[in-house]
Amino acid sequence: MEVTMTVNGAKVSKDVEPRTLLVHFVRDQLGLTGTNIGCDTSSCGACTLHVNGESVKSCTMLAVQADGQDITTIEGMAKADGEMHPMQKAFQENHGLQCGYCTPGMVMAATSLLAENPHPTEQEVRHGLEGNLCRCTGYHNIVKAVLAAADGMAEV
Repeated sequence: MEVTMTVNGAKVSKDVEPRTLLVHFVRDQLGLTGTNIGCDTSSCGACTLHVNGESVKSCTMLAVQADGQDITTIEGMAKADGEMHPMQKAFQENHGLQCGYCTPGMVMAATSLLAENPHPTEQEVRHGLEGNLCRCTGYHNIVKAVLAAADGMAEV
């Protein structure tokens, strides 16, 4: 089947097997490897990206379901000049990563969270990110980064 979608602002059309997961389409056919494959069961959130601005675990969606949709991956978060998205900056400045494997999914989930709730409490951040797992950090600095991004984005 041919699918057409907008990925990180660019329209793309590709032939896909009907059973191709969106995560495999993005990584294998588009070469956008920032979206990680973690568990293939929607438990870890490493594959999180945005579909029409909403956080989605791309291992739970077929590429054909994304036909006609607007997809944003971690590669599409930074500005064209390379300036990082405020959430990416907050993760860097607040040491919200260690090994980095979960980071793209966390950034995507966190930006979606702030789009829905621009001024979350610490507990709301923890609840909002509970579908994304990190085995390294204990989440303290991830939560700190999301709260810092919320403060920074509110100032803009």
